[in-house]
Amino acid sequence: MSAIPVRARIRTWWHNRLPRRDTLTLTQRNVYILPTRAGWMLALTLMLLLVASINYQLNLGYLLTFLLAGSAVVGMHVCHGNLRGTTLHLDAPAPVHAGQAVAMDIRLSSERTRTRYGIGMGVIGADLAHAPLAWIDVPAQGSATLQVSWPVPGRGLHTLPALTALTLFPLGTFRVWTVWRPASTVLVYPEPENHPPPLPPGEPQAGSSGSARVQSTGEFDGVRGYRRGDPMKAVVWKKAAQAFAAGRDELVSRDALSTQRQQLWLDHAQCGHSGLEARLSRLTAWVLMADRLGLDYGLRLPARELVPDQGPAHRARCLEALALA
Repeated sequence: MSAIPVRARIRTWWHNRLPRRDTLTLTQRNVYILPTRAGWMLALTLMLLLVASINYQLNLGYLLTFLLAGSAVVGMHVCHGNLRGTTLHLDAPAPVHAGQAVAMDIRLSSERTRTRYGIGMGVIGADLAHAPLAWIDVPAQGSATLQVSWPVPGRGLHTLPALTALTLFPLGTFRVWTVWRPASTVLVYPEPENHPPPLPPGEPQAGSSGSARVQSTGEFDGVRGYRRGDPMKAVVWKKAAQAFAAGRDELVSRDALSTQRQQLWLDHAQCGHSGLEARLSRLTAWVLMADRLGLDYGLRLPARELVPDQGPAHRARCLEALALA
């Protein structure tokens, strides 16, 4: 049995014994200390100096040995006190898309009258190349905020990983750290398709024989000249930009009567993909496209249906349904 799986199992067992909380105050019970490599080298050096001083009866050797040892002991207490007493608070992270990194905003506060230097935070077990430690100084009787990134494994609702706060201040001979398991979760939306096809055609509403279509630009057929009082979201800005580039001062708006005769449905069964993740990726891209164009759109999934609507709240509901599908 290799050492790495055993170490991982021990770490998992230890972490599972810790309660989850979004606010953690560091005390003697949850702050740990061990020498670093430099600390072990210093201890070895002190032992050699002590043996040499005893062997050759060097008074200056005794003085140097005990002076360095005393400095190391003082540094150990300063290092432990640099982290002990700090309060950590995590703000719930915003949802992200798969393939992105979750940004966790952590506030460190201190009631001590001296500044706390060189406190780093990071994700336990994460690759430092993709999720490096974030370092910060906490002012006296104040607070400071840093951001820790975490590459999410995929879509869905995830619990946040265990975090660590550590310090090497002042000498770097001791490492003082803590383990923190936040209680917050993060919602990860599916990754949107890079080059999605145009939006699907609108479906006629009940009692309507018209069927407006969605062209390759994602805009509905049926536009008219701009009328004073039309909402800004009804203006077809792409056509307006083309008119301005040609030197014409023309604005067009979507025909409200035309859009009332049809509804835009984003249907899981009509995505054109066989795989679940590919379909969800395309639906995510369509939701973002329809929201960007200011269209009313509905979402059909095998176990859920969201009626046509628009706005940030509707977009969030649709993306959440796709994330948990």
